[in-house]
Amino acid sequence: MFDGIKGVLVDLDGTVFQGQELISGTDEAIQAIQSSGRKVVYLSNRGNHSRRAGWEKLKKHGIQSELEDVIFSSTVTAQFIKKHYPLAKVWVLGNSGLTDEMLEHKVMVADQPEEADFVVITLHDEVSYSELNQAFRATSAGARIIATNSDKTYPDENGPAIDVAGFIGAIESATGQKTELVIGKPSCFMVEAALAQIGLEAHECMVVGDSLGTDIVMGNMQGMRTVLVLTGNTTASKAEEAAPRSKPHYILNSMADLRGEL
Repeated sequence: MFDGIKGVLVDLDGTVFQGQELISGTDEAIQAIQSSGRKVVYLSNRGNHSRRAGWEKLKKHGIQSELEDVIFSSTVTAQFIKKHYPLAKVWVLGNSGLTDEMLEHKVMVADQPEEADFVVITLHDEVSYSELNQAFRATSAGARIIATNSDKTYPDENGPAIDVAGFIGAIESATGQKTELVIGKPSCFMVEAALAQIGLEAHECMVVGDSLGTDIVMGNMQGMRTVLVLTGNTTASKAEEAAPRSKPHYILNSMADLRGEL
């Protein structure tokens, strides 16, 4: 499984964590991969948290990494806007972690919805009607829609929970506008960020994740080795029935099983 592999791109939700809880054996598996001399980068579609929050969560559970080795869709979204639209103002529909990431990258956050050039949508697990309406006002005034990701659900302690797709649908339905860009996996934006950080070619990397439509599709499209774990969004039967572009090379019960493959 690991022959020729020099780096591993690891998803977080449903792969390393279920909600706030560490999935059993994951920390030992990551340590074993690192001890084998392979690099590990964490690649998450989480857009409502900042990269620093993700890094601190890993550290809290005893998983050591550099801050730069944690790549969230919030980080890549902020980097994209700053690079391509340096003078743009954004309006954020999402938890404060996305706003933190925008400010960290010197992206201007609009004071009023009508001033925004872009509405950036991510997960918001405490959303109010007022916040949805502000995003509606910004889009109705001409702001273009960017989403950190378009996942329908994510796994927490209680099972599947609604993700960004629900919020995208609300704003698109109310305004008649369509999302112009989705930054998160399986996009090339996330792959490019991960490969730049890990310093390897795509064929030298393995992707480990729980989602066929994001982790596995991304890895397969880039020529990476793909490993599906059954601790999150996907069952073994769904994986076996998957179309070729979303069929993983390997299926494991959890990341803990990787230790036996090293």
